[in-house]
Amino acid sequence: MYLKFEDCGAKDYGTAFKYQEQRHKYVLENREDSQFLGDLLFVEHPHVFTLGNSGNENNLLVDLLKLQTENIQYYKTNRGGDITYHGPGQIVGYPIIDLSKCTFGIKEYVNRLEETVILTLDEFGINGDRLKGATGVWLEPNTPRARKICAIGIRASRQVTMHGFAFNIATDLKYFNLINPCGFVDKGVTSVSKELNKQISIEDVKPVLLKCFGQVFKS
Repeated sequence: MYLKFEDCGAKDYGTAFKYQEQRHKYVLENREDSQFLGDLLFVEHPHVFTLGNSGNENNLLVDLLKLQTENIQYYKTNRGGDITYHGPGQIVGYPIIDLSKCTFGIKEYVNRLEETVILTLDEFGINGDRLKGATGVWLEPNTPRARKICAIGIRASRQVTMHGFAFNIATDLKYFNLINPCGFVDKGVTSVSKELNKQISIEDVKPVLLKCFGQVFKS
């Protein structure tokens, strides 16, 4: 089976969401191709907060006027999870995968997304891990220093996935101070650049992430 990979570059959230919908429709319409598993899109968004369909608006800690003055967009969207931030220096991955052709379901799919990021971090000398009861990839999850480096929020319609993961590489973390990230009030956020104490570009990470994605989803 094969995936179509596309690096969409910088794209605002609304435009990227419409494109996801187009590709979701395309994957559904081409189910007769037994070897076509779907798409993997990489995107970098301008500053935006997105709220999942089960999220709490109170986790946005500023009013909409403040967002306008800071030039930050805000979208309510149909993925799972609570509120998160997307912005420059972050790789947002949107796998649009036909799970009806896979040997695993939603829970294992999320697990594989986490594993992809954990393997990628390992290649940069960072020990990523999971936190019980919370999706995403964390560092030192079971300590007072627990901090998230990659958020995950997905949706599946007719067994085809949308949305995906947001992986902080060189992200300006100050924007997370305007929200309770993913609804948490007692845990931090971090990035690859912060952990390594040097600037790492998303272009440095993309090929490694793509390689690890292929390894994890090859079967």
